[in-house]
Amino acid sequence: MKTKKIVVGAIAASMLSLSVCSLAPVASAAGDNVQISASKVSAEAGKTFEVSVSLSDIPSTGIAGVDVAVKYDNSILTVTSVEAGPITKTGAESKDPSVTSDTPVFDYEILQSEGMVDLMWATMLDSDSYWIKDGGVFCTIKGTVSSSAKDGDVSKIQFVPTSRSETSVSSDKNSEISIGYLDSANKPVSYTVKTSDGSVTVGNGTLQPTLLGDANCDKQVNIADAVLVMQVATNPDKYAVGKSEVSIKPQGEVNADVDGTKGLTNSDALLIQKFKLGLIDKF
Repeated sequence: MKTKKIVVGAIAASMLSLSVCSLAPVASAAGDNVQISASKVSAEAGKTFEVSVSLSDIPSTGIAGVDVAVKYDNSILTVTSVEAGPITKTGAESKDPSVTSDTPVFDYEILQSEGMVDLMWATMLDSDSYWIKDGGVFCTIKGTVSSSAKDGDVSKIQFVPTSRSETSVSSDKNSEISIGYLDSANKPVSYTVKTSDGSVTVGNGTLQPTLLGDANCDKQVNIADAVLVMQVATNPDKYAVGKSEVSIKPQGEVNADVDGTKGLTNSDALLIQKFKLGLIDKF
């Protein structure tokens, strides 16, 4: 991505709160939401990975601009390229007079040292027939997994505001993900953006138990493992794989699934407690 694009290019001129031409407030489209999500994949250490970024629940008015960044763990992943997805092929590239080699409709910038990829798509065309109207894959992020990564390591794929400044005259960083359009009065309108994070898990996707019952992967089975399983079962938004720093690891999830049914439940926690108390001698 060229500096020119960031400061005075087509996206900066049309993108919602990112306009360098006006400091007018950005209007919100009441009740209109857009969902952006990333896939969850597995990839072995030293091998390549691909993560799809998709848009869904697109309002009938359509999308003329997308400005979002993807955050990842750069100690596990190296991003090498980004490929525009099918829903970005609206025909705007050949019709938009603002498009140049420096300011394409779809653009990206890989910031490996920050573990971030800035993603942008925007058209200055007034006709919504060239806007994004259908859900689907917005782009595919490609790269490699560190050769030193261990099986079970997880890099979350999170959506955050882009890293650059809000305007060409401000050093303040963007505070919001922007998806929307310019209305008939040339005023920016933004949708409410809902995000669903993805992940890249190191391994071949078929992890085997290393120690049944060992949910926290400390190489022993105790009450702490039962507690973690109950936390996963009752509060998956915090404790399921890849959700936060205290989430159960993929290997721990496999180890703790001991009741014969797929997925962690309080039944698994109960069996782990019984094993620790000597009420059963095996799972």
